[in-house]
Amino acid sequence: MSNLVIKVAELPKDFPAIQAIRKSVFQEEQGVDSALEFDGKDEISDHLIAYLNMEVVGTTRIRYLDDKTAKIERLAVLSKVRGQGIGKKIMENALQVIASRNITEVVIHAQEYVKDLYKKLDFVEEGEIFEEANILHVKMIKRFLQLK
Repeated sequence: MSNLVIKVAELPKDFPAIQAIRKSVFQEEQGVDSALEFDGKDEISDHLIAYLNMEVVGTTRIRYLDDKTAKIERLAVLSKVRGQGIGKKIMENALQVIASRNITEVVIHAQEYVKDLYKKLDFVEEGEIFEEANILHVKMIKRFLQLK
């Protein structure tokens, strides 16, 4: 997949493309309410955007909860290009961005049916399955080893 490029998005310029992907995946495919999807936290977050053959196909959001904890949210890949490892590549890039900031813990609320993707990236389930936006999720955490 040499034609895949993932970069930190430039806001507000890249935000319409990010919105379009999230609207397609979360609102149209999964029935998530717009008010839940666009929760007012985009402006305080970093976003990654993925291009395949120069077409925008995926995104995720990184929100910093405090100086040691980040939360990766809103991982979305267009249905027409799923199954090619794009989501995993976006996550790997997000983890690199987070690690470069000396963050020690990454939290995600993984949709239950895709938690195996996150397990491959060394996330560990924590707690019970819960419902968020009428979709089953599980909290998962990844901790980075800190070099002294």
